[in-house]
Amino acid sequence: MKDSNGDLVQGRTRWRRFAAVVVPAAVAAGGLMAGVANGSVPVAMNVSGQSFKISASNLHGDGFSQYGSAYYKKDGTPHAVAAAAIKHAELTNLCQSVVQPLPWGGSVTLVIKAGGSGTPATADNLLIGMDFLGGDATFHSINIGTDASALTKGGTPGSVGMPGAFGQEADSVDITNVKQRAYTTSAGTFALNGLTMQLVPGSAECFPDTDIP
Repeated sequence: MKDSNGDLVQGRTRWRRFAAVVVPAAVAAGGLMAGVANGSVPVAMNVSGQSFKISASNLHGDGFSQYGSAYYKKDGTPHAVAAAAIKHAELTNLCQSVVQPLPWGGSVTLVIKAGGSGTPATADNLLIGMDFLGGDATFHSINIGTDASALTKGGTPGSVGMPGAFGQEADSVDITNVKQRAYTTSAGTFALNGLTMQLVPGSAECFPDTDIP
């Protein structure tokens, strides 16, 4: 492992709550809802601006890159996000939820679950725009402070940032007790084993707002 100056740093990196890294669960479920399947998210794109929540008991990802980015609502309002790319991910006990207000009052929650019963959900060539991640993370062979335009390990087309901007990447990442809030996702392929989708009256999110600092 190397720091931003190229000096070797021994051991693995493990952070309790690292709030700017990828959770491919968001891509697997969020991308399914959005109908995205082209594997590329540009730095500036028009999105709805509505967030969705993700949880998973375990995530393993091979090939990871992360850098600062932004999305733009159709009216031009910007929102800063952490863009994260991963080549291949396996998600255990995936849950994704989004709350939708109803025009006649009240709300309904769309809940998607997959990757249980011993068979994880998988996703390839993922790219996510998010602003929160919680969990226990272990990064393998991580480089922190890489120029965002020189990132290579994520593998997803377009998964690099602006020259001179902060970036980081790792050979692989393992996260347990994943909780994430994301705004935009794309992916090449999804395999959502044991997929279920349910509309639940009221708010029935994968985790409460109180879990976000």
